Amino acid sequence: MSRARIAAGLCLGASLLVPGLAPAQQQGAMPDPRVLDARIERLERLMDNQTLMDMMRRLEALEQDVPALRGDTEANAHEIDTLRARQRELYLDVDRRLQTLEEGGVPAASAAPSAAVPGPETPAQPVAPAAASSGNSAEEQQSYRAAFDLLREGRYEQSVSAFRRFLEAYPESGLASNAQYWLGEAKYVSRDFPSALTEFEKVLRQYPDSNKVADAQLKLGFTHYELGQWDKARETLEQVRRDHAGSAVARLAEQRLQRMRDEGR
Repeated sequence: MSRARIAAGLCLGASLLVPGLAPAQQQGAMPDPRVLDARIERLERLMDNQTLMDMMRRLEALEQDVPALRGDTEANAHEIDTLRARQRELYLDVDRRLQTLEEGGVPAASAAPSAAVPGPETPAQPVAPAAASSGNSAEEQQSYRAAFDLLREGRYEQSVSAFRRFLEAYPESGLASNAQYWLGEAKYVSRDFPSALTEFEKVLRQYPDSNKVADAQLKLGFTHYELGQWDKARETLEQVRRDHAGSAVARLAEQRLQRMRDEGR
């Protein structure tokens, strides 16, 4: 279609927007083509400006949405951090009570730990507390507690170093198996899963009669899970379920196995 025909088609619309065009039409005379072209170009610019204004309004709306979205993101991040801190406090509170039992103390009656499904930042609840270690010297207990306090405070690398020093200084201590287990936990909660595997395996290999064996087996299964080693995770968790039937660790192992089934692992 030629520009002249387009111009004729737009003439009526242009007369509504461009001053001076309507009178010429009422007199029955077509305006000069050059004048009409200029007016059409002006009309096109007006239409373009309208599109630009729409785009600007949309951009302004988006700019208003961004702070709200950023605020939601920050609020969610804060809530996640709060939940993680609370989770760590709960797990360390349980461990602190268990430590009291391991060192021969007696926790308050209301302080009995309850089983919880452990995740990357929560350890398994032991099947039973370790026997009282009255043979440990005050120096050993002080060194052990210092390492454990570092773990409780979330200073994982420092706690790893402290537990290693304890094991080097007191390899025959009644608390050695516990120290080795918590060393693995420090690696686990800091998500150093390959190192956690190594440390938990040492519990099974070096302290086969320790009360930490069941917990170390469970956490081995969890660690294989975190590493995506599904076959090893399943094999280890099924062994925990068989070897410790009816216990808390067996129930936790079954829960993780069910989770794997739900995920199609």
